[in-house]
Amino acid sequence: MKRIMIIGQPGSGKSTLARQMGDITGLPVIHRDQLLWSACWIEPDNAEKDRLCLEAEARDTWIFEGGHSRTWANRLDRADMLIWLDFPLGLRTLRVIRRTLEYHGRTRPDLPDNCPERFDPEFYRWIWTTRHSAHAKMQALFDAAPPHKIKARLRTRAEVDTFLKVLPSSGVT
Repeated sequence: MKRIMIIGQPGSGKSTLARQMGDITGLPVIHRDQLLWSACWIEPDNAEKDRLCLEAEARDTWIFEGGHSRTWANRLDRADMLIWLDFPLGLRTLRVIRRTLEYHGRTRPDLPDNCPERFDPEFYRWIWTTRHSAHAKMQALFDAAPPHKIKARLRTRAEVDTFLKVLPSSGVT
């Protein structure tokens, strides 16, 4: 495997899984948030986000975690494996609250410098209002993935742990 795509809603553990897989496989990790945010939480327009994602997706090897569904089709086309972290809303919300408390005022490892973690009511509202539509988009992507793609839908921490135990130690073949 040379390219792995990880999707999931906020708090599902995409960044953590990507880092763990990167350590095991040696593949470079691309964090969507690191790619698409600038210092002080400045977000580029959609055309620039598309360009940045497509440029990253064009690389020979990667573990690309995160959204920006506008380029999912291209990313999936290039990926050897699709992983969907499909965790329940309650658990994901608790994880987002926990990381907010843990990193409050500091930048998380999966974000660019000078994007300090903060309590953002609008983000929590977005998590709530997109819970069904985002899940449906991910379900559709997962179901439509070509049969030659390796797919994993992980719904519990135990499933993630088992997945990591059987992951080959060298991702580049």
